[in-house]
Amino acid sequence: MWRKETTTGDVDIVEEDSHFTSASAHVLIGEIMVCNHDLQKIKEDINGIEKRLKNIIDVLGRI
Repeated sequence: MWRKETTTGDVDIVEEDSHFTSASAHVLIGEIMVCNHDLQKIKEDINGIEKRLKNIIDVLGRI
């Protein structure tokens, strides 16, 4: 193992004989894609809820 200091002052510990392969990278990329899809769905849900709340507030403002 060796230490690699970043420009932000963080320190990464790096394994010298890492067995990171192309297949490992594909698995991680797949996980990232699933997470991005989940985050997009959450953002859409939040936008829908915000629109509903705005409509409710508008209705209440007219009463």
